[in-house]
Amino acid sequence: MLEKQMGCASSVYVLGRKKKAIIPEVVVFVPSVRIPVQSDLQTPLKALIPRELLDRLASLRNQIVFVAQDTDGSAITELLRALEDYLSLSFGLTKKEFGLVDLVEFKWKNLEDGKQESCIANSWFELLSVVHMMAMLTLSEANSLLIPKDYSGSGVRVVSTDCKRDAVDILLKASGYLEFCVKKILVHIPPDIKKKFPKDFQDGVLEAISIQALGQGTEIQLGLAVESQKASLSVKRRLACELLIYFSQAYQCLSGCDMNYMYGKKHLWFIKWKFLESKAAAYYYHGLILDKGNEPPCHVSAVCCFLAAEELQCESKKACLTFCLAAPITRSPPLWGAMKHLHQKISEVASRKSQMYGYLLEEEKSLQTLPDLPDFQPSLRPDDYELPEVNQAWDSEKWELQSLTLKAHLIDCENDIETE
Repeated sequence: MLEKQMGCASSVYVLGRKKKAIIPEVVVFVPSVRIPVQSDLQTPLKALIPRELLDRLASLRNQIVFVAQDTDGSAITELLRALEDYLSLSFGLTKKEFGLVDLVEFKWKNLEDGKQESCIANSWFELLSVVHMMAMLTLSEANSLLIPKDYSGSGVRVVSTDCKRDAVDILLKASGYLEFCVKKILVHIPPDIKKKFPKDFQDGVLEAISIQALGQGTEIQLGLAVESQKASLSVKRRLACELLIYFSQAYQCLSGCDMNYMYGKKHLWFIKWKFLESKAAAYYYHGLILDKGNEPPCHVSAVCCFLAAEELQCESKKACLTFCLAAPITRSPPLWGAMKHLHQKISEVASRKSQMYGYLLEEEKSLQTLPDLPDFQPSLRPDDYELPEVNQAWDSEKWELQSLTLKAHLIDCENDIETE
């Protein structure tokens, strides 16, 4: 039913235009992509750093601006390479010995609506924005891997095992970028500067995206386990429970954040959808293990798990639809992997087992309580990430500054103000 509802919303026509507006498909959720806007580096840094270094900084940043705007962020490999090169140059702006941290106003905007969201004079904010962009591009790359290019719209989703494993590695990398943002960059930014940040740069939001990337990696692993004949029921239950833990943690991170912004409410619905889906999976596999017991209480507890899983699955379908319809509108992929298997199995097993053990449910009414799920330590961890070393161009001992002195630089600035 959900697929039929979503199918009718897969494309719309924009009023006044003949061109069909394509509604993107979401497997891996990318909350927002923010790209740099041209900023004036030349005036504030003139004569304070070598001309060659300044030109390289400005040129590389402008290159990123042009490629991001020209391709709508789709040139992922080229952009990631340029961003990594730019980091090694811009990292020098944060060094206290140069005194340049708050000289340049760095401008960034949201790629989706094109509005300039932020203009902040802080070099750590620039680093934060660059690493955040790298994380969002990496999430986009994982999403692309899980959407076959030759998909015919038949409702059958086939993703190769190699693509799934590559996607897990990419998700761990994205999680590492975001963890680095939270633990290694935000700590350098004063509270008064943070107040100027766009809402998607809140500590809790960044941490939630990092954790949900681990959750989506675990979901792929669960799918691989379902497809493997060697994976035991205990392994599948553990992965389902770990999946639930990740999305529970992600929701907790968002609970203290202001989510009243473009992607905020959609982000919350995505977490709720995946939380309900993973909880249904956890109870289903827990029920299968309990049902292997020989005593009546085991079968009663198992049926309670199956019925709970069925109810949670229905709620997850509603949450999925609400997520897709929340602005900006997206469409969900056809069922695939672990969730395709579970959507087929949960209702079937719940119906069969409740009929099989109906007499026990009547006799053992006092035992009709939902058992606790086992607690596991999540196994996936973000990849370690460190900023590249500061480019050798920042070796001040080798600098040959232009003849223009700092005093002349200040005079130039005053002249510019008078001219304006």
